[in-house]
Amino acid sequence: MEHLRSLRDIILSLIAWTYKPFKKIVPEETFRYAVCGGSNTAFDISLYFVCYNFVLRKQLLNLGFFAIKPHIASFMIVFPITFTSGFLLAKYITFTQSALRGRIQLFRYGVTVFVCILLNYVFLKLFVEYFGFFPTPSKILTSGLVVIYSYFSQKHYTFKKHTEIN
Repeated sequence: MEHLRSLRDIILSLIAWTYKPFKKIVPEETFRYAVCGGSNTAFDISLYFVCYNFVLRKQLLNLGFFAIKPHIASFMIVFPITFTSGFLLAKYITFTQSALRGRIQLFRYGVTVFVCILLNYVFLKLFVEYFGFFPTPSKILTSGLVVIYSYFSQKHYTFKKHTEIN
């Protein structure tokens, strides 16, 4: 547990150091969200790329009774990893002032992320299958759109501050 606190302290000090030039134009919480969300998104896209190109080798994931297209299967494989890292970063680095209990935050995070999954699925299907875009750029575009929704839902729903709870 002490290692996790040390890791949190290191991350917070790095963010605080890089925040200085932006202090007058961006609130600290928004900057933390951008750094953590951006890092988690880059992690997500990197894992997606590796999974799509090297794990699934751009092939259908055949489960015997049905097959999943590789761009969707890659998303399904990567999701549990980035769900966990995203929640931990949001709870312990970004939205540390929330008065909600951890289990409520986790439930609400799950609800919000469920909507993000639906948005990811719809946008990936749209960009890859209907517009004919390559899967990795489609994932990047999809992530950008979903991040906008995610920020506002996390800030005002999942990790509400004490003053917002009334």
